[in-house]
Amino acid sequence: MKFRVERDVLADAVAWTARTLPTRPSVPVLAGMLLDAGEVDGRARLKLSSFDYEVSAQVSVDIDVEEPGTTLVSGRLLAEITRNLPPQTVEISTDGAKVVVSCGSAKFTLLTLPVEDYPTLPDMPGTTGSIGSDVFAAAVSQVAVAAGRDDTLPMLTGVRVEIEGDTVTLASTDRYRLAVRELTWSPENPELSAVALIPAKTLADTAKSLTSGAEISVALAAAEGGEGMIGFEGGGRRTTSRLLDGDFPKYRALLPDSFNAVAEVQKSEIIEAVKRVSLVAERNTPLRLAFSEGQLVLEAGTGDEAQAVEVLEANFEGDDIEIAFNSGFLVDGLSAIDSDIARLQFTTSTKPAIITGKPAEEGATVGYRYLIMPVRLSG
Repeated sequence: MKFRVERDVLADAVAWTARTLPTRPSVPVLAGMLLDAGEVDGRARLKLSSFDYEVSAQVSVDIDVEEPGTTLVSGRLLAEITRNLPPQTVEISTDGAKVVVSCGSAKFTLLTLPVEDYPTLPDMPGTTGSIGSDVFAAAVSQVAVAAGRDDTLPMLTGVRVEIEGDTVTLASTDRYRLAVRELTWSPENPELSAVALIPAKTLADTAKSLTSGAEISVALAAAEGGEGMIGFEGGGRRTTSRLLDGDFPKYRALLPDSFNAVAEVQKSEIIEAVKRVSLVAERNTPLRLAFSEGQLVLEAGTGDEAQAVEVLEANFEGDDIEIAFNSGFLVDGLSAIDSDIARLQFTTSTKPAIITGKPAEEGATVGYRYLIMPVRLSG
């Protein structure tokens, strides 16, 4: 194998493919990145692949090929090398059981891994629909923030994707908060109805990394007696992920449909105030919020320790309310809304509150909702 490629093109493709490499591979070859140089549809292309039996990544770039071939090298090492090469043309060639990477006056020799032991990447399922890459990345980041991180409850570490015709609903929860985002997309079949549970970290990383193309194609293979899979493709990059098993909570029943009080506050002001006031809060002690006409009072700390108080202007309608939240969860929800004004809706101080952005027009449906459980105050 022997080919030449521009440094920036190679470094970008290698870095993207290396994202999904396992930190502790179950077998050594899974730490490898597969390089396949040859002709595809009359064009000289280099295909880079990684796969750990859960997530696969694949990207193709144009190259100048002298000798086609396939090799397997340490993906993380290759990523480090290509990132630090001088900005010149890179030549990669095989020499027996070694791969030589040359660029300007720099030359690296890497040992190869056995290609024959490398698993076959899964095929991409048939396309289910497509969506704007920027819209999708923003929606996923809004929802992934509420996913659980406890691997003993795998169904809570995922984002539930519900497809009904041209509407996609994303939802995640860690039992203390719940994030839901609805958006429209272009399905291949307008009658489509499907559900998938995707690992949140994989989905967030994938959505963020596929914004180089205008659109993302989504390909869903529902689990029929076996493990389901979802694939994403955009900007010449493609990735697949195994779906999670398990029953996701029936979250729609948690979303209140009526409220006793509504507050509207400048988003940037309340985020900064929450961060400041919570500086004195001991770990796991809540931040207290008191809403009344025209104002919001934030407090943290008790008489025996450091205390902080801050007062903000707020538009408030309804019964005065005092409620307490985990400050980190509150900041996550406020930061995720895509409006300059945060709307907080309450029923009682012991029931979940809903955070949304202020809709552009009164009565318009809100695409993103963040439910947060209050912390009970003692005494």
